[in-house]
Amino acid sequence: MIKKTKQKKNLKVVVAMSGGVDSSVAAALLKEAGFDVIGVFMKFWAGDDLNKEYNRCCSKESEKRARKVADILKIPFYVVDFKRKFKRKIVDPFLVAYRKGITPNPCVVCNKQIKFGLLLKKTKSLGADFIATGHYARIKKENDSFTLVKAKDKEKDQSYFLWKLNQNQLKRILFPVGGYMKSEVRKMAKDFKLPVFNVAESQEVCFIPRTTTEFLKKYLKIKPGEIISVKGKVLGEHQGLWFYTIGQRKGIKLSKGPFYVVAKDKKKNLLIVSKNKKDLYQKQAILKEVNWISKQAPKFLKIKAKIRYRQKLAKARIVNIKNKYVLIFDKPQKAITPGQSAVFYEKNRLLGGGIIVL
Repeated sequence: MIKKTKQKKNLKVVVAMSGGVDSSVAAALLKEAGFDVIGVFMKFWAGDDLNKEYNRCCSKESEKRARKVADILKIPFYVVDFKRKFKRKIVDPFLVAYRKGITPNPCVVCNKQIKFGLLLKKTKSLGADFIATGHYARIKKENDSFTLVKAKDKEKDQSYFLWKLNQNQLKRILFPVGGYMKSEVRKMAKDFKLPVFNVAESQEVCFIPRTTTEFLKKYLKIKPGEIISVKGKVLGEHQGLWFYTIGQRKGIKLSKGPFYVVAKDKKKNLLIVSKNKKDLYQKQAILKEVNWISKQAPKFLKIKAKIRYRQKLAKARIVNIKNKYVLIFDKPQKAITPGQSAVFYEKNRLLGGGIIVL
């Protein structure tokens, strides 16, 4: 929530405008609060065939809406081309990860590398003090450090995707809509007379136009192998381990199901399935690339954590054994998936997170 003060008149902020309601209202709130606001629209990679594929974050329609909002708010508007860097930093690693048999989370990397990486650097060339987005999260200053806190609207909270951020980034970031409910944001869009108040939102990966499987089939070759039960019985044939993820039920195409993907043996090219949901549950995960928002690196910590965005928080503890972090849940969790993010909280405060290895 941004309060209006005279001190903000000399502060310049770049707002990442996607043409959606959240970033549009963020820009309006910052201007109303007295900031010198600049709108920036980012163009990302959108596939090889631009006539058939598109990126939801930067379609022509999205750019048109963002530009119109900037005109209404009477703020400067720029378009920056991050296509090549987005392909290299986000899409290519995404495909490499799937080829290795793991399930990555590209939105987490995009926030770190693109939105609060490349664009944050771009703000300096524009002489801006801050960067702002329409993310549903909050930043609070505690003593000499900054803390990430869940949004007021718990259903829309996006702090899960921000665990890779650091103190140098947080001190220059603003989340204007984090202190509001989504319904309030849509109402404010109407009050500001912005023509985006009813724009639909998408929670899918932006550069995948249809389904993940279709996208992967276009860029990864088919590599058939055996589907086996947890006891080693051959049940059928898969088309490539990268087309499946832990916990998946649909698309396995075996009779007498349902079957669930419980593991993948990359060396032997085996897809391991089970009809018993209990085989999906585990209590612990080994993590890599662990990041602590406040730079803490405790050896033992009781926390609450989740291993996917829509999962409820579960009690856990994190143990540092010879610089290797192990996340141990009090109760077994379903489908702990290599490549996904395990994110840690203390009440509403985001502590950090890591990538699940196994």
